[in-house]
Amino acid sequence: MLPLLVSLAVAPPAADPFARDNLVAWCIVPFDKTNRGPAERAEMMAKLGFTKFAYDWRAQHLPTFDAEVGELAKRKIELTAVWFPANLGPEARQLLAVIEKHKLKPQLWVTMGDLAGADQAAKVKAAAEVIRPIAAEADRLGCKVALYNHGGWFGEPLNQIAVIDALGVKNVGIVYNQHHGHDHLTHFPGILRLMKPHLLCLNLNGMVQGGDKVGKKILPLGQGDLDEGLLKTIRDSGYAGPVGIIGHTDDDAAERLADNLDGLEWLRKKLDGKDPGPKPTCRTVVPN
Repeated sequence: MLPLLVSLAVAPPAADPFARDNLVAWCIVPFDKTNRGPAERAEMMAKLGFTKFAYDWRAQHLPTFDAEVGELAKRKIELTAVWFPANLGPEARQLLAVIEKHKLKPQLWVTMGDLAGADQAAKVKAAAEVIRPIAAEADRLGCKVALYNHGGWFGEPLNQIAVIDALGVKNVGIVYNQHHGHDHLTHFPGILRLMKPHLLCLNLNGMVQGGDKVGKKILPLGQGDLDEGLLKTIRDSGYAGPVGIIGHTDDDAAERLADNLDGLEWLRKKLDGKDPGPKPTCRTVVPN
């Protein structure tokens, strides 16, 4: 008789949410001093090692959205998300037509202003009524809708969770942006814990307390004194979805993305208990 072999199950290592192939380039279409076109932008992202892209736009960019998708495909860059109107008007339909043509399934990132309503219940209902037809159209294409925090009532994660609960559909979640979350810094671990079941993407930013009130709303990663602690909270939470790296300044988008990538690598070494060396020197201007 052959001896019994005892197999000791070993849990696989947790996925690193900050690994390069999990990073999404964001806010680099209207935010780019060089005004790159679709081919130049896709080539720039490929050189920096990005394999995921979230498409923000202004009206003048929409005529080249189809070309943008083609250039991404040539370089095997995933269209992870698309900035999306809070309606199904002409611009929304133009975006959806390209998405359907190429059989893509990006997240649709939606925000809105203050909602009408005398109380919380009325505001939740009003927001749900705006999102419901978008969610239905997204579902038809196999896409998800992500509620985007951009300040105000709709930018509060607890309100977004209430809207998701009111909708009662499976394809609506949250994309959380640190640069719009300065008011959440004192209780971020709790906010993250509540958001996590709904979180579809988390966009990073260099963070200092009250930075949005002192001209430091947008900072490269590694330049904020809270960055290491925030990244540790995210990693320790078990979140493993896409992580956004933002441009969002009037600098050369390639330089700002590179500054963020350098800062993230420096912070990862610190999180791993390694000697990170000196803080990276930024190519772009960092507010004092």
